Amino acid sequence: MKQNRQEKILELIATYPVSTQDELIARLREEGYNATQATVSRDIRALKLVKVLTESGNYCYVLPRKEPSNTASATQAPSYHKTYGDSIVSVAYSMNNVVIKTAAGMASAVAVVLDHAYHDMMLGTVAGDDTIIVVTRSTEESRLLASFIEEKNV
Repeated sequence: MKQNRQEKILELIATYPVSTQDELIARLREEGYNATQATVSRDIRALKLVKVLTESGNYCYVLPRKEPSNTASATQAPSYHKTYGDSIVSVAYSMNNVVIKTAAGMASAVAVVLDHAYHDMMLGTVAGDDTIIVVTRSTEESRLLASFIEEKNV
C-alpha cells in the first residue's frame, strides 16, 4: 500500500501543481487513498520531494534533480558541460514538450547533459543537428524544465 500511495503521489505532482500537504492529502483522497498528514509528510521525505517556485509565484512539489549515475555515458557528460551553457540558443515549451534550439551540431551534446541532469522530469529526448525535443509528463513539468534549462541549471 505504501508503494502504491507513493507512486500515486509522484503521479499527482507530475500532473498537478501541488503546493501543500493538505492539497496532496485531498488529491490522494480523491484517488481513494486515506492518508494522514503524518503519513504524507513521511512520504514526501522518503521520496525526497522539494518545493520549487513557479512562474505564478507559488511553490509546488517536484522531484529533485538527480546527479548522473556512474555509467560510461554519464562519465562523458562532464566534458559536455563545458560547452552546454554556450550552446543553447533558445528554449520554448508547449503542453508536455520542450523545444531547445542549439548552435549547429551541438544538439546531441546538449541532449546528453539534459538526459543526465533532468532524467527524472523527462519521458525522453530526440536530438537532431541543432534542435532537441523533450517530452515530459505534463505542461507543468515542461514549464519547470524549460525554466531550469533557460537558467542553465545543470
